[in-house]
Amino acid sequence: MSRSSATDASSGAVKVRESFTGRKAFIITAIGSAVGLGNIWRFPYITYENGGGAFLIPYLVALLTAGIPILFFDYAIGHKFRGSPPLAFKRLHPATEFIGWFQVGVCFLISIYYAAIIAWACSYTWFSFTQAWGDDAEGFFFGEYLQYDGGGTEGAGLSVDFVAQVGWPLIAVWVVLLICLAAGVRKGIAMVSMLGIPVLVIMFVILVIYSLTLEGASMGLNALFTPDWAALGDPQVWIAAYGQIFFTLSVGFGIMITYASYLKRRSNTTGSGLVVGFANSSFELLAGIGVFAALGFLAFAAGTAVDEVASSGLGLAFVAFPTIISEAPLSALVGVLFFGSLVLAGFTSQISILEVVIASVKDKTGWSRPLTVAIVGGASALISIVLLGGVSGLTILDVVDAFSNNVGIVGGALLAAVVLSWVVRKLPVLTEGLNGYSSFKVGPIWRALIAVVIPLVLGSLLVQDIMTKIEEGYGGYDQWVVSSFGWGAIGLVILIAVIASLARWPRRSALTMEDPDLDDTQLESTRPESTRREHTREGGER
Repeated sequence: MSRSSATDASSGAVKVRESFTGRKAFIITAIGSAVGLGNIWRFPYITYENGGGAFLIPYLVALLTAGIPILFFDYAIGHKFRGSPPLAFKRLHPATEFIGWFQVGVCFLISIYYAAIIAWACSYTWFSFTQAWGDDAEGFFFGEYLQYDGGGTEGAGLSVDFVAQVGWPLIAVWVVLLICLAAGVRKGIAMVSMLGIPVLVIMFVILVIYSLTLEGASMGLNALFTPDWAALGDPQVWIAAYGQIFFTLSVGFGIMITYASYLKRRSNTTGSGLVVGFANSSFELLAGIGVFAALGFLAFAAGTAVDEVASSGLGLAFVAFPTIISEAPLSALVGVLFFGSLVLAGFTSQISILEVVIASVKDKTGWSRPLTVAIVGGASALISIVLLGGVSGLTILDVVDAFSNNVGIVGGALLAAVVLSWVVRKLPVLTEGLNGYSSFKVGPIWRALIAVVIPLVLGSLLVQDIMTKIEEGYGGYDQWVVSSFGWGAIGLVILIAVIASLARWPRRSALTMEDPDLDDTQLESTRPESTRREHTREGGER
């Protein structure tokens, strides 16, 4: 693999970029990032609400015309320019470094609250053995477990008073996360996905098979897949399809740029992208079957229609499913399978989100990985524990999530697509990079999708969401809460992105700023012979 390397001005040592052992490790790790909580608790409900089986048509169109093209776009930037988002954008064109730092800031925001959901899922995995939520899953989750006080609504203030049963699992999650990140790309990040994703798939397949055996499962599947063909004429259904594809693939906010920078130079990037894209969508379809089979059972047991029990997000995970578990045979097994799947899906995604921040700061400062993880990861953990481990954590989580996803991720991806297509005009360079060693070649159609279709889609999503938030606020929260943790958070990300992009790069990064394309022979010639032999043994598959 060709890695960015540079000579330390003081020691003369060559700094070599970390790498995956091969294409298989990259694909599994990329799938681990893409397959997250949204696959399990968002896709089934979005499908149900937007035409059922008919929604699969705009979903597939969105995957082919936006999801996979922008996945290739991120791969091209990271693989061609060999760096975290700020470094890769800087190498692509000096004026675009800001875009990379904006994406890093969005990842930092997401990392703060995403860990809390993983901690909740860990707790509920344990609660499944005793059905600790009792007969009132909703009251238990919001009241006894979170001790949520409704902070931020109707004049109620926010409180960060520590909630032990929430805070301690959150601390444990952060400790494990930071240990994995400090271990590096091969022994930490890739290893977690190589072990976690097969286990996740096995657990979820067992859960789906079990759900299909429950009485009433067919009622849930009929509700999910019965097509409403009239929905295809509704523009909002198509926007929903593009939105789901965009959010589920981990594109547009630096993750795939970072991961692609760890690939070998002679790698089949587009082939890998196709595998990742279709694997992610396959898991979403599997999740839809499992979730709605279980909701059909719940509706049957309660003597109600499926639409009365169908939900998404936190309501599905921590209210509807505990209720299902209480009613189902082998309840402890069902609970462990479902919440264990949430833990694994969330954990592999959270590692990828944090790695964007870690890699970017490491590139910019020249710090070692352990030091960067300790400082940056430690700061993320501290903020997360203080804000999300308290009684008002749910309010903060909800607002930051809404703005970081719908404004931050969409805005960053839109900016990247427009600037690279129309301002610095680098799509031909990215096309060349993708086609160098790939089995699936891209050309004018791909460039048109990036330059025209994706900006139109993302622009529609962004404008629609911003106008709604300006006119209606968000979630019924007081305006000061939305302004502080929503608009304020995005504003802070923009400010930090500007400051970080103005800061100077260390000499060891600057030395290769103009030429990230050192080939294997050039790079290997700078290594000691013993290191070259070790690298050859670890080379793995291409």
